[in-house]
Amino acid sequence: MPASDRLHSFDANSLWFRLIASSSLIALTLLASAAILLNAIFVSALQHNFDQRLKAAMDGILANVEIAPDKTLQLQSQIADQRFTLPLSGWYWQVTQPGTPGKLLSSASLLEQQLKAPSGPLTVDGDGVSAYSLTDAQGTNLRAISQDVKLFGGDKTYNFMVAGNFDELKAEVSSFQHTMMAVLVVLGLALLAGLAFQVRFTLKPLSDMQHQLNDIRSGRAEFLGDNFPRELQPVADELNLLVEANLEIVERSRMQVGNLAHALKTPISVLINEARDTKSPLAARVKEQIEVMRDQVNLYLDRARRAVRAQTAGAATEVGPVLDALARTLERINRDRNLKIVVDMPTPLRFRGERQDLEEMVGNLMDNACKWASHQIVVHAQAVQGSADENRSWLTIMVDDDGPGIPPEKRATALERGKRLDESKPGSGLGMSIILETAAMYSGTIALDKADLGGLRAILRLPRVS
Repeated sequence: MPASDRLHSFDANSLWFRLIASSSLIALTLLASAAILLNAIFVSALQHNFDQRLKAAMDGILANVEIAPDKTLQLQSQIADQRFTLPLSGWYWQVTQPGTPGKLLSSASLLEQQLKAPSGPLTVDGDGVSAYSLTDAQGTNLRAISQDVKLFGGDKTYNFMVAGNFDELKAEVSSFQHTMMAVLVVLGLALLAGLAFQVRFTLKPLSDMQHQLNDIRSGRAEFLGDNFPRELQPVADELNLLVEANLEIVERSRMQVGNLAHALKTPISVLINEARDTKSPLAARVKEQIEVMRDQVNLYLDRARRAVRAQTAGAATEVGPVLDALARTLERINRDRNLKIVVDMPTPLRFRGERQDLEEMVGNLMDNACKWASHQIVVHAQAVQGSADENRSWLTIMVDDDGPGIPPEKRATALERGKRLDESKPGSGLGMSIILETAAMYSGTIALDKADLGGLRAILRLPRVS
C-alpha cells in the first residue's frame, strides 16, 4: 500500500482507524443510552397520562355513587364511557368494602369477575390513590388505581377501583420506538460521516507533512513549509534542522574526501617519478606497487564519494539525457567498429540519486557491452512496480548486446570483484564491482541474463522518483 494511503487506511495500527473506532464506539454507546432513556421517559409519561385518565374516570364514579336509604350503595346515573359497558373490554370499575368479600357495585364490563389488588403494601400518593398493574380473566394487562373513600352520610370506608386496558398503549409505544430508532439510525450515520470528515480533516496536516517529506526525498523541495498547525510546526522545524544538518555533514564529507585525494596525489606522484628515473629491479618493483596503491586509493576515494552522494536527500536525475549522452559518446569511441547503440525509453524516468553515479553505473555496463558486441547494443529503461510492502518506486535499465554472451553457470563469477572471464579484453575487472557497490548504496541490484539479441543482458534496478 502506498505510504500516502496508509494514514487513512483501515489498518488497526493507523491513527485514522483508532480515532474513528474509538469515536464511533463512544457515539454509538451514547446513542444507545439515549434510546433506552428516551424510551423509559416516554413509557413513564404515557403511564402517567393513563393514570390521569383513570383518575378522571374515578372522579366521575365517585360523583355518581351514593348511599341509599337502606344503607346500600347505588349508582345515580350510568358512566358516559361506553367501554365500561362492553363485556371484558379491559375497562372496569368496582366498589368493595375492605374486609368484606364480594363486590358492592361494578361496571357491566366486569361481569362476574372481581379485580384484586396486588398483595403487600401499595404506594399511595398525596390524594390517597394507589396505582399498580394487574391482569383480568382474559390475561389482558391492566393499569389500575384504587382509593379508600368514606361517602357522604355514612361512616363506612369503601374501596373504589378503576382499571384500564394498558395493552392499548402498546401500539403507541411500538410506533414511538420505531420512529425513535429510525431517527437515531439516521443521526448515527450522520455522526459517523461527521466523525470521518473530522478525523480526515484533523489528520490532513500529517498527510501534508508526509507528502512534503517525500518531495524532499525526491528532490522537488529542500525543506518543509511553515504552514503547519501549532502542534506540528515544532516537529516540522526539527525535521528541517535535521535535513540541514544532513546536508552539512554531506558537504563536509565531500570536502574531506577531496582534501584527502589532493593530500595523497602529490606524494604518490613524487614516488612514481623517483622510481621511473631509477633503473633497477627494486625501482621497477616500487613503481609497480605504487601504481597498485594509487589505483586502490582512487578506488576507495571514489567509493567514499559515492557513499556520501547516495545518502544525500533530495537528489534526482533525469535518466533520458544520461543514456543519450552515453550512447553518443560510446558510438563515437567505437566508430571504427560501426557499433549501433539504441536507447529505448517509452516514458520519462528520474533516478533517485546523483547524476554522476548513474553515469558511472550505466556507463560501465554500456562500455562492457561495447567490448563484446558485434554490431548492436540496445538499452531499455522502464518503470517497474515494487512489492506491496515497499515504500518506493523502481526503474530498470537493461543493456543488451549481440555478442557471445556468458553461460549461466559463469554469470555469478562475472559479478565478483576483479574477476575477468576473458583476459584478451582490456580492463581491470573492477567495473562490475563498482556497479554492484554503487547500486547497493541506493538499495539497487544488478543481474545478468540472456539478451533477446543473443548476447548478454545486464539488468540494473534502481530507485525511481515517482
